[in-house]
Amino acid sequence: MLNRVRSAVAHLVSSGGAPPPRPKSPDLPNTASAPPAAAPEAPRSPPGKAGSGSAAPARAVEARASFSRPTFLQLSPGGLRRADDHAGRAVQSPPDTGRRLPWSTGYAEVINAGKSRHNEDQACCEVVYVEGRRSVAGVPREPSRGQGLCFYYWGLFDGHAGGGAAEMASRLLHRHIREQLKDLVEILQDPSPPPLCLPSTPRTPGSADPSHLLGPQSCWSSQKEVTHESLVVGAIENAFQLMDEQMARERRGHQVEGGCCALVVVYLLGKVYVANAGDSRAIIVRNGEIIPMSREFTPETERQRLQLLGFLKPELLGSEFTHLEFPRRVLPKELGQRTLYRDQNMTGWAYKKIELEDLRFPLVCGEGKKARVMATIGVTRGLGDHNLKVCNSTLPIKPFLSCFPEVRVYDLTQYEHCPDDVLVLGTDGLWDVTTDCEVAATVDRVLSAYEPNDHSRYTALAQALVLGARGTPRDRGWRLPNNKLGSGDDISVFIIPLGGPGSYS
Repeated sequence: MLNRVRSAVAHLVSSGGAPPPRPKSPDLPNTASAPPAAAPEAPRSPPGKAGSGSAAPARAVEARASFSRPTFLQLSPGGLRRADDHAGRAVQSPPDTGRRLPWSTGYAEVINAGKSRHNEDQACCEVVYVEGRRSVAGVPREPSRGQGLCFYYWGLFDGHAGGGAAEMASRLLHRHIREQLKDLVEILQDPSPPPLCLPSTPRTPGSADPSHLLGPQSCWSSQKEVTHESLVVGAIENAFQLMDEQMARERRGHQVEGGCCALVVVYLLGKVYVANAGDSRAIIVRNGEIIPMSREFTPETERQRLQLLGFLKPELLGSEFTHLEFPRRVLPKELGQRTLYRDQNMTGWAYKKIELEDLRFPLVCGEGKKARVMATIGVTRGLGDHNLKVCNSTLPIKPFLSCFPEVRVYDLTQYEHCPDDVLVLGTDGLWDVTTDCEVAATVDRVLSAYEPNDHSRYTALAQALVLGARGTPRDRGWRLPNNKLGSGDDISVFIIPLGGPGSYS
């Protein structure tokens, strides 16, 4: 059990417990509807091996899914083989020829140094059109493109224990966001405060009158202020949960193995929404200043949430784990002595008498990149991981994992941006060996070497960051210029310009 190490991710547990059941999302169409100017969604890059029919065995289907790369890379079969080469670790970017990514976005990726069979990262960049579902007055109407909304979407998905969850999320999460925004199309375009309730179908004759369920009115003397921004945040949060629920339903028939961290950016109506569930990271580099746009969710950063759930629901721990944390494993010969500990309420440490239950393995153990939940998984939020169990045990880990992201909002209209102001998205393969300050220095160094109107500058920046984190092969490994080990993980980077070509109005 102690040697089971898998970076992973998945599920919500707020206030100690699984989330309440949610209505199933509507059936998602096969393609995202978009106005003529929007980039249509295309299938993923095919595997290097062609000619497989629909009757291929499940094992072949799984191999193809895990070997797919983002469509916008436009990789040929030969390019896919090079992208899957652990020895060469060639950096992949969209070709200079052809259609640019929205906002002249830069992208680069590289496969791991042998950590997993294939690159388990996935990426998505789309322009998505949203048609309203109903009018605010509740009167059904025919969809009209003139009354819809467009949002720009970027997503990085860092898979673990297989690439199926990351591949599925990269195809479908933005569609769940679109579905959640359909009820908000007219509301978001109306400057007045959002309505408290959306009308539903009239009650049938004889149905119960719910008015008797209303409590005393004194506590409802005023209505909470709800902003349009908070509605978009809620739509993104719901989309993450619906995506996770879909993975749970389809995990067997569609080879949705493992789980994934998810870092998503949505640009809508002048604001950038950054949603993070996992240990990927987003920062804005603006005029040399670093603005964090996410935080990592690990066993250390969410220790108290995890311990609270273990305290409230000890059955989730079985007879193998304790919700308490100790500086090191307690030994049987120390029974009756006093040792340092901390529980779900504590940020500091105190002493307690060692009891028999304290000999169990701590729910949260280790530190830094070696911190684990139930000695198994190193991330506490993300999508998937529905089959993840403690090694040599039937204890599921999913109840401790949250699918809900933290969403941070950045208003582009409040600042004057120059072409060198960028939003950097990266999976943990970048941040494991690179600090925010080093990224900002690379941003300044690379972009200053290009003309402001050169669209290739952002791809060059993404490539420089990936190369800098990967290092060069020597001494039986990948080394950085300071001779420290480079990142042996998959590395994926988006560079989104905030003040380059284009208008954000």
